[in-house]
Amino acid sequence: MLLTDTHTHLYYETDDVKRAELVQRCKYNNIGRLFLPNVDAASVAMVYSLESSFPDLCYPMLGLHPCSVKENWEAELAAIKQAIHQHEIFAIGEIGIDLYWDKTFLAEQLQAFKQQIAWAKSLKLPIVIHCRDAFDEVYDVLLQEKGDDLRGIFHCFSGTVEQANKITDLGFYLGIGGVVTYKNAGLDKVVAQVSLNHLVLETDSPYLAPAPYRGKPNESSYLIYIAQKVAELHQTDLETVANITTENSKRIFGV
Repeated sequence: MLLTDTHTHLYYETDDVKRAELVQRCKYNNIGRLFLPNVDAASVAMVYSLESSFPDLCYPMLGLHPCSVKENWEAELAAIKQAIHQHEIFAIGEIGIDLYWDKTFLAEQLQAFKQQIAWAKSLKLPIVIHCRDAFDEVYDVLLQEKGDDLRGIFHCFSGTVEQANKITDLGFYLGIGGVVTYKNAGLDKVVAQVSLNHLVLETDSPYLAPAPYRGKPNESSYLIYIAQKVAELHQTDLETVANITTENSKRIFGV
């Protein structure tokens, strides 16, 4: 059995011993593929450092997180673009729109999002989308940009069945994380109605730890609890969920 965490910030742990322990717990739980999104120019080196330490496990992705789009966003993008051409990556991400914390830079977020979609198309890479309180804005961009050359993951999906269908109709996959294990979140009812063929699994560690670790720091080894919940919702076994979601990730990332 092979599980894939399609979205983890495991590189935030900089202590070598603790990092090795995190990786060891991943292997114990059959999580053998970790996809690492940076968030800004400063975190690029952190992603590459972890990948160089565990090259058989880690797959870098680069982009400018919408919460990192500030006054200096163009300089940040330029630095990230330079890094992209110096090292192999497997997606542009995480990118998108976040209106939960701050709406000040919506226009800039839209510009950065579209610019990075153009990168992905030119490099023939998927995109990994961050969307918080901004479904309509993100979906409008995807409608404008849709085509055979646009694909990827709607990271940390927590929307409705209708929204799920809109995303999958565009050929995107839904990234399902710890929220699916939360009582009263409602995501469990949505995921039960979406085919496994449209899903990938993620932790977004160190955020959004699944039950029974909700409220504590998340880690990629906890992906097992997310996979178990998805298996329960689809009335199937863990191995089936692992096989299908990992194959989906291979289809997206090409590796």
